[in-house]
Formats: sequence, structure tokens, C-alpha cells
Amino acid sequence: MNTAVVNFKVDPKIKKNAQAVVERLGFSLSSVLNAYLRNLVRTRTVEFSDDVRLEPTPWTKRMLKQAEKDTKAGFVSPSFSNVKDSIAWLDDPKARYQNGHPAR
Repeated sequence: MNTAVVNFKVDPKIKKNAQAVVERLGFSLSSVLNAYLRNLVRTRTVEFSDDVRLEPTPWTKRMLKQAEKDTKAGFVSPSFSNVKDSIAWLDDPKARYQNGHPAR
């Protein structure tokens, strides 16, 4: 079998726990990752189970807080029913946010 080496970083606890799970199932971590990658290529989808808790990065948390602050202050664009109108608003030098401040 022709193979290629893929190196990536993973939390040591996750690696240890994953190895324990796949070994109990009678597989190697390598065979499970290969099967996952084959499925990714075949279906072109990535799935996560409901019990996976993804934690936003500090940057994402800051951006979410800033977005909430901007929204409360009215620094949001108007709603659009089509792409053409939204692009026209972006290109309009006189465009205003909902709170009346200039968009630029």
C-alpha cells in the first residue's frame, strides 16, 4: 500500500483518549483517521456530534462582544432582500448604518 505521512498537532489528552477508544473497538488510530479522511473526500462533509463542545478562541469571544456592542449601538446595515441591493449599499459613499452614522 502506498502511503503518505501527515503530521498535525493534537491535544495529548485527546490523542490518548482517542487511542483508547479505537483500541477498544479493535482499530488503530491510523486506520480510523484514514477511514474518516476517505469519508470526507467521498461525502465532502464534516460532521460533529452534539456532545462536542467547541470553545471559541479569545479573539472570537472579543469579536462577538464587539458585534453585540455594535448591534446595540445601531452600527448595523439595513436588511436587504437581494444581493444587488446589498452590494449597492456597500458601494454607496453616502450609506448609513441604522443609527444614522456613516458606514465609512
